[in-house]
Amino acid sequence: MAGAVVPLAAVQPAAHAGPAATAAASGGNGGDVTANLFMWNWPSVADECTTELGPKGYGSVLVSPPEDSIRLAGAHPWWEIYQPVGYDLDSRMGTEAQFRSMVTACHAAGVKVYADAVINHMSGNDQSSKDSYGGDGFDVGSKSYGQVPYTASDFHTSPANCPNSDLAIDDWNSQTQVQECDLSNLADLYTETDDVRGKIAGYLGKLIGYGVDGFRVDAAKHINQSDLANIESRLPDTQWGARPYVLQEIALGGSGNLAPSAFESNGSVIGFDYANAMKSQFQGNIANLKTFGQSWGLEPSDKDGAMVTNHDTERNGSTLNYKNGSQYTLATEFMLAWGYGAPTVYSGFAFNGSDDSPPADGNGLVTDTDCTSGAWVCTDRVRGIANMVGWHNAAQGQQVANWWDNGANAIAFSRGDRAWIGIDNGDSAVTGTFSTGLAAGTYCDVVHADPTSDGGCTGATVTVGADGRAAVTVPAHDSVALYRAGTSTTTPPTSPPTGPPAGTVAETFHETEAAPSGRQVYLVGSVPALGGWDTGQAIPLDSTDGTHWSGTVDLPANTSFEYKYILKDASGNVTWEPGDNHTADTGGAGGSLDDTWGVRSGGGSGQVAVAFHEAESAPAGQKVYVAGSVPALGSWDTGQAVALSSADQAHWSGTVDLPANTSFEYKYILKDASGNVTWESGANRTAGTGSSATLTLDDTWK
Repeated sequence: MAGAVVPLAAVQPAAHAGPAATAAASGGNGGDVTANLFMWNWPSVADECTTELGPKGYGSVLVSPPEDSIRLAGAHPWWEIYQPVGYDLDSRMGTEAQFRSMVTACHAAGVKVYADAVINHMSGNDQSSKDSYGGDGFDVGSKSYGQVPYTASDFHTSPANCPNSDLAIDDWNSQTQVQECDLSNLADLYTETDDVRGKIAGYLGKLIGYGVDGFRVDAAKHINQSDLANIESRLPDTQWGARPYVLQEIALGGSGNLAPSAFESNGSVIGFDYANAMKSQFQGNIANLKTFGQSWGLEPSDKDGAMVTNHDTERNGSTLNYKNGSQYTLATEFMLAWGYGAPTVYSGFAFNGSDDSPPADGNGLVTDTDCTSGAWVCTDRVRGIANMVGWHNAAQGQQVANWWDNGANAIAFSRGDRAWIGIDNGDSAVTGTFSTGLAAGTYCDVVHADPTSDGGCTGATVTVGADGRAAVTVPAHDSVALYRAGTSTTTPPTSPPTGPPAGTVAETFHETEAAPSGRQVYLVGSVPALGGWDTGQAIPLDSTDGTHWSGTVDLPANTSFEYKYILKDASGNVTWEPGDNHTADTGGAGGSLDDTWGVRSGGGSGQVAVAFHEAESAPAGQKVYVAGSVPALGSWDTGQAVALSSADQAHWSGTVDLPANTSFEYKYILKDASGNVTWESGANRTAGTGSSATLTLDDTWK
């Protein structure tokens, strides 16, 4: 809205899977935690990606709207940036060149970039200013925006579209008014027209061309779902080969086509419901959080853009914010630990009034972020929160276990056997012996100390016994957190192991890459044994000639995983292998993977004949196709989707050869003779080819 922020997911199904799947499948460090750096200028974002976000394991950064916006005389309220006047990239946060440089720097650090996209409207009808940060010419009265260009015919009018003569929204349960009248007096774009859709898609496509990986769609509730779907369908793939990730701002309230769930087909939804729950519980009784999830009325986990606050809600008091102190910190740590939704950590600037500007010069241009000044609130850097990103990444895929609470404001739980946290939101310290689920060893308390690259710790540690229990004191208004991926020094075995640990198999990796002098090839991947995408925990490979590299790692048996090779120099600088992640499955006996830098082998040898059977009564003139995440299924390009055959328009089938031992995602679509596409609803389907010669998938359209 004329104020609101978070990240995004697209109409094409690769984005439907959410940021975790998108990040892991298409470059970056594989993490699904987003740092929302609200109104940080582009050089400051670039520095944060390089020095903080990448090293701590953040998967992406959300940046404020990069398009040109209105500039008001005087104090320059923050919401100027939500009144665009052109689609060029000279803004309060910096120049177009600085924006491109920022994206490049973040990518080099393994961090994806999501841009806040204000595409529902242009500037406010009540603004008299004709000044902008980028120098674009515009006239609000005549609805003329020369840079795009837009004219009066590109906006909703009354009574043709909006039934109210003043274009205001009077009935918030009317889909027509919500989507065709002016939100907060902002000139509402006529997104039903092909011309407007094309211009918006052109702007977003330009950002993708500069390396942007996804979007937060501002005021998405006020854009008809079919209009946004059409715009998204015109967007190219990102530079890492995925569909752009899209997170929609859908204000709570409304039913039917105005309910948040009605927008899921176009992407994920900002977790206002999640943030409201965090405030009510952390200002009440956090023991209730034992059942926190979809049963509370939240969006499904794969659609929920989890957050504790954003730039709108921290100002209107509906959610926690930095002024709530430990409650805000502990809620953010809980969000990262619980594993529901795709979490966003919010960092903004200190404010007293709801309209305050961030630190800026006399012309309103935002100055560099200084996290020591008190003017900026750098939540992403708070040690307990920043280190919980690594905790979160290590716990991916593990269920909540070993729950404990005191019936009031202290809780503890593990995520499988990989991570444990205790949270004390009360006024007195809590001391106890807790079941952690962790293997015996000494673990770094990452809330109060930093894990080191050699498996050590800069401060407080906790010892876990052979029974998985640990004596812990959790201070009042504080937490203690432990995890296994590279942060524990486990007790050495009494005798050398004679083979892979029980439940694991030995997987040998062979990589061909002529590494430059002074650099070594490492292996990193999605499972803890491969570092959980943490480059500091990557596995060094050996070579006798600097070109052929190899190493053997014990991995969990019968497990699908993703991996990538990286180069490191003596200073620890990292260069990622280009292209999509490698995928493989360990099976029951392990094996050998032979790879070449930048070339995808499919994760194994051989092909599997995959038979797709789909039950769907297709309308006359339409056919069912299957599209998916691997090249043989078109890599989500509907133009390359595989056509299925049918004798009765109700039962469809086809067989495709896919690489063995490969995990993939897929979805069915309908196409008519003109190439118009209808996607089936819901989350992406997932499967793995395994090592058998054939695989049959029996599905029903959803």
